[in-house]
Amino acid sequence: MAASFQFAVAASFEPSRAEEILRSVPAGPGVFALRGFKETDEPYLTRTADLRRRMRRLLDPPESQSKRLNLRERVARIEYTVTGSEFESSLVLYEAAAALFGLAEARRRLKLHTPYFLRFTAENAFPRVYATNRLSKRGLAQMYGPFPSRAAAERYCDAVLDLFKIRRCYEDLKPYPEHPGCVYQEMKKCLAPCNIACTAEEYKAEADAVDAFFATRGESLMAKIAAEREVAAEAMEFEQAAALHEKYQKVKAAAALADELVRPVLEVRAVVVQKAAPARTEADDLQEAAVFMVQAGCIAGPERMSTLGVRAVKEQTSVGSSLFAQPLMLQAVPLEGSATEAVESPEVRASEVLARLQAKAGVPSDMALLSDHLSLLRRWYYRPEKQRSGEVFFPYADGGWPVRRILRGAARMALGEPMAMAETDREGAKKINAGAKIKVLHEGRPDVERVVEVAEKSPVARAIYQPQVGRKIDATLDS
Repeated sequence: MAASFQFAVAASFEPSRAEEILRSVPAGPGVFALRGFKETDEPYLTRTADLRRRMRRLLDPPESQSKRLNLRERVARIEYTVTGSEFESSLVLYEAAAALFGLAEARRRLKLHTPYFLRFTAENAFPRVYATNRLSKRGLAQMYGPFPSRAAAERYCDAVLDLFKIRRCYEDLKPYPEHPGCVYQEMKKCLAPCNIACTAEEYKAEADAVDAFFATRGESLMAKIAAEREVAAEAMEFEQAAALHEKYQKVKAAAALADELVRPVLEVRAVVVQKAAPARTEADDLQEAAVFMVQAGCIAGPERMSTLGVRAVKEQTSVGSSLFAQPLMLQAVPLEGSATEAVESPEVRASEVLARLQAKAGVPSDMALLSDHLSLLRRWYYRPEKQRSGEVFFPYADGGWPVRRILRGAARMALGEPMAMAETDREGAKKINAGAKIKVLHEGRPDVERVVEVAEKSPVARAIYQPQVGRKIDATLDS
């Protein structure tokens, strides 16, 4: 992926034409590289919130006695890619750095570190679970994560192991009857395979239960306890039902320590929706959002997703779901055999975008590339919600994508958040010029009218008595 990276725009640079060249650079976020006259010269690569302003600082004539970096006389070519979000800028910067300097140098420059995972050693005769940040192809299917930190991974690991009785020791276990054991055996929190206190079949059943807990995010154990609780309640064994309910709450609290992103590495799938880069011309502005797909931990994209036809769905969140207030929420149903209307459906367009991203994504073969993509994903995802731009959507249990939710998220990215409805002071309107009146006539029923007292020429009154869709209002103010 990184080896084939190319910037979207490339142009030669001449100091005599600097003003003309920099004027054509957009004033928006992006990633750019400044190249020297020799191929061996190391390019200047960075990301910025304003391409034009940052390039001017580097390429404008230097000020007298200024120590600011100036590359005006050393640059022969400028290359840049306009982005729409910080997430996209980070991904483009990583791919550009990997193409120019190699994966190791790109990792160092961006300060990427492999996230922490929980490794379940299924290949061992007596499996155990531990936190690690080393990826390996052999154990990739038994690694669960990513976690925001090692402390978070170990906290989740300890909470889960408190529910089961598999070993926590790190030694290469060779059981024999005279083994001294450990404190967990004394506390009845381990089956103690070290001194053959259990059979291999018993330990394997317990280890399989732990693996199922990680794979289902606790649902396997919670479903089992809930079924036992129902049986006890129906048998009127209330003390046992209460104990099972307490155990259920403990399992639920342990499962809640893992975020929704925590899954087996090969099953880390998500759709990330971000703001798209500005369109080059107004004719190309289709109210689009940038969509990325995370497949098996690797990030693919972006693909631009049009939100035309989704505005009415978005406006529903700000003014209510009434069809009287929002008649555009009614969607036309195409006639049989009409393929044109079906293609223009927002759901169909979104499904096509997701299919293209699915084709780009694949099972990772390079562990270094997988590690870097997971690091970029973790850095963005585990930010505080107020600082994290964009939205993320996870697949259903059957593997399908929530297409309509993704469309609504894309509309929020392309159109912005819904505007809050103006607050109205109805009591104040009644007190101001109470003698003023307005006559409301109903369309199609000329014999029906209603006279309402409102404030004369008051902005509060105008906010209260807004014309509604489908009605005709004829207002006459009495003097």
